Amino acid sequence: MRQGQAGFTLIEISIVLVIITLLIGGVMKGQELINNAKVTNLVRDFDTVKQVIYGYQGSYKVLPGDDVNAAVHVAGTVASTPASSIGNGTIDGVWDSVTATDETVVFWQHVRLAGLISGQQNITVTSILDPYFPLNVAGGRVGVQGNLGTANSPKPIAGIPGTYVICSANIPGKLAKRLDILQDDGDTTLGAMRVTAAAAGTAAIAAGQAVAAQPLADDTLYTVCLGV
Repeated sequence: MRQGQAGFTLIEISIVLVIITLLIGGVMKGQELINNAKVTNLVRDFDTVKQVIYGYQGSYKVLPGDDVNAAVHVAGTVASTPASSIGNGTIDGVWDSVTATDETVVFWQHVRLAGLISGQQNITVTSILDPYFPLNVAGGRVGVQGNLGTANSPKPIAGIPGTYVICSANIPGKLAKRLDILQDDGDTTLGAMRVTAAAAGTAAIAAGQAVAAQPLADDTLYTVCLGV
């Protein structure tokens, strides 16, 4: 007896292809939504740091971390390294410092004790990723520093403008590009927001880093800084 041949009709193959296309589109759309949510969180980090600086200044007329009278204002610890810089009107030190007495480290204690943001109030610094320091959605450290271009307040990225600079580490290039479009001019080598290569592991980046060449690689990790 003759048996019929097994196989798919053109209609069946077309249906399968449509289903596969829809699944791929759904995955891509889902990833796009995730990336958009991450960028939104990264933008919020930069905005939050700006708000706490202005909030502290508004309340005490001095900068957090640089507050000589922090013990009176918020029962905080006065930064003492270098002692000559305290109260000089800037946030001395580098944004990713792990020196407990640097103003860039004490900054976080002051704004937390002032009730401007939540987080660990006792300074117990062991590494660049110590729980004391705030982390972004990509797992990188967020920090702020003065931007005078001096030994105590070096520019984190060469030529970046602003009175202060807020930096956020460990950000994939595809997100860094979107950040610059949303927050600045879309050019990661110019303007208020600039991008530099991330340090390996948990090492701090060097002061005066050169900007990363464009175009940024989507999956390479970078440090993004914003001058304000």
